[in-house]
This record gives sequence, C-alpha cells and structure tokens, in this order.
Amino acid sequence: MSAIRSHSAGQLNRGHLLRRGMRLEYFTIGYNTLEGFVAVGAGIAAGSIALVGFGLDSVIEIAAGSALLWRLKHEREAGPELSEEEHSTLERRALYIVGITFFALAAYILAEAGYKLFSGNEAEESTVGIIVAVASLVIMPALALLKRRTALALGSRALAADAVETWMCSYLSLVLLAGLVMNAAFGWGWADSIAALAMLPLIIKEGREALGEAREQ
Repeated sequence: MSAIRSHSAGQLNRGHLLRRGMRLEYFTIGYNTLEGFVAVGAGIAAGSIALVGFGLDSVIEIAAGSALLWRLKHEREAGPELSEEEHSTLERRALYIVGITFFALAAYILAEAGYKLFSGNEAEESTVGIIVAVASLVIMPALALLKRRTALALGSRALAADAVETWMCSYLSLVLLAGLVMNAAFGWGWADSIAALAMLPLIIKEGREALGEAREQ
C-alpha cells in the first residue's frame, strides 16, 4: 500500500513539474513574441544588425519554446503510460529543434554583420533598443533559473538545453546593450556589428552541444 501511495505521489509531483514547465514555456513564447516585434522594428529603423539579430533570436526562442511545450504537453497527456522509449524520442526531437535554431541564428548574424562591416554601413542610435536590452537582462536570468530547476527535477535534457538558450539570451542582451551604448555615447556605429559577431562563439557552441545530446538519446 505504501509503495502504491509513493508511486501516486511521484506521479502527482511530476504532473506539477510538467505544468510548471509548460507555464514557463508559455511565458517564453509570449514574452519573446513581444520582444521580437519591438527589437526587429527598432533594428530596421536604426539600421542595427545587432538589434535585428536579437529580434530574430526571440523568434528562435519561440521555436524552441514551442518544441519544449509540445514535448511537455505530450508527456503530461500520456501520463504514466509514457514508455522510456517514447520519452527518449520526445527529448531527442526537442533537442534537435533547439540545436538547429542555434545554427540558424549564427548563419544570419555572420552574413549580415559581415556585410555591414565590409560595406561600411553603420547603425544609428536606438533608445528603444537599449530599453529592450535592459528589460531582457532583468527577465531572462530569472526565467532561465526557473527552467533549469524544473529541468533538473524532471530529468529533462531538452528543457535544460532550453534553459541554456535562455541564459544565452541574457548574454546576448548584455552584448547588445554594450554595442548600443557605445554607439549612442561615442558614435561608434561599427560597434553594432562587432557586438553581433561577439555572439557567435557561444551560439555555435550551444548548438553543437544540443545536437550532440540529441544523438545520445
């Protein structure tokens, strides 16, 4: 009887964790939708490749968040009937999607920032962009921490990878903010492209790790 109660309690606790993970992904999708629209709009207005790239990163986070939301909802609906093989399949598919999104962002930033530097086109100042970067610096670390804790409790490597992507968004926000502030303070328009390119090493690293983990599932 005690074993049955323990099993039931475990299922209820996991169900709670799955719902928490889903709420975090719903917030990720909602916030990044707003952030993406604002960042891309401000980036186009200012000719800022870093801002546009940051906005596209929001789109990528939406894609990753949607993949994780699908993965969590599927397990929650299946409940205790979900087999180990099905669980591994869900993790693998979500990790592949997250990994691919990293490389999609890297390709865009490399092409556009490289063009900006070689063509000599410099970005204008963007107060809106600075506000977006600051807001992301406040929100993203807390969101990443909550995702990480939930991922550890669930034993989900896919959610853990998504948490890393959210942490990376915090780093991108810092890099973006530095580039925008230098442009506004000193008129260094080239700093925008340098800031965008500075994002690449971490983006590629995380993309490779996500795909590597997917192959291990």
